Amino acid sequence: MTVPSELVPRCPVCGEPMSMNLRADDTFVEDEGWHRASQRYSDFISRHRSLHTLYLEIGVGMNTPVIIKYPLWRLTEEDPKAVYACLNYGAAYCPPQIEKQSVCIEGDSGEVINELLR
Repeated sequence: MTVPSELVPRCPVCGEPMSMNLRADDTFVEDEGWHRASQRYSDFISRHRSLHTLYLEIGVGMNTPVIIKYPLWRLTEEDPKAVYACLNYGAAYCPPQIEKQSVCIEGDSGEVINELLR
């Protein structure tokens, strides 16, 4: 499974290959827009605590679990009204502590979502 080099996006300024903004090295960008989005997310989580909240995780791997996966597990465990739903191809699971509050669906996310919309 390789991507043809002509399909790799390139920077319009310098022409170098572009990559995703991941916390993998010192190139991760945390600009003002990132900080505003982070604050909106924190505000949303605070406003919806103790409500019937669905934490829906689609296609999240273990590249940086401390960013999405572990916080959603913790929020679910802390709130008996919360539900954690994981849709993932080959990696749909949750810790035993939240099994009764979780729905884990193994499968291709596109196919599963299309099936749910029928």
